[in-house]
Amino acid sequence: MQNNEQTPEQVHESGPSDAPGLDALQARIAELEASNAELRETVLREHAELENQRRRLHRDLEQARRFANEKLLNELLPVYDSLERGLAIEGGDAAAVREGLALTLKALLKVAETHGLTPVDPLDQPLDPERHHAVSMVEAPGKAPGTVVNVLQKGYVLNDRLLRPALVAVARD
Repeated sequence: MQNNEQTPEQVHESGPSDAPGLDALQARIAELEASNAELRETVLREHAELENQRRRLHRDLEQARRFANEKLLNELLPVYDSLERGLAIEGGDAAAVREGLALTLKALLKVAETHGLTPVDPLDQPLDPERHHAVSMVEAPGKAPGTVVNVLQKGYVLNDRLLRPALVAVARD
């Protein structure tokens, strides 16, 4: 019987012929370990960058929420000032006060329209249940049934979304 297998001692003793293969394997292991460490470092760096980006986004969103109305409120300040000046006037006639109120209302409506708010004033139009809320029916000779004959309170639409329906009275059948 012939045994072609070498024992571990024989493999170890034959060392010099196998040394280049062992050195190559050890070099490959060192190379893979270095690559693994580099990949770990890259993953950790990317994870930290994502976490920082998430924090920045959260902070920016919070700032946007806190100051979302800044432009609107800045535009309302002249209206506020006009109302304060009107209230500070002692005496005066009713016509002047009325004129001041009309100008202040006009300024307020302009600011509101700039920001997408439009009034719903459906006088003499057919009742639209999507935009109008009928609170009463009245006799209205010469008006078609279901026509708005009186607007008790204007409604408002904000950027094509109903904010408040108009309260109306409609002509009875």
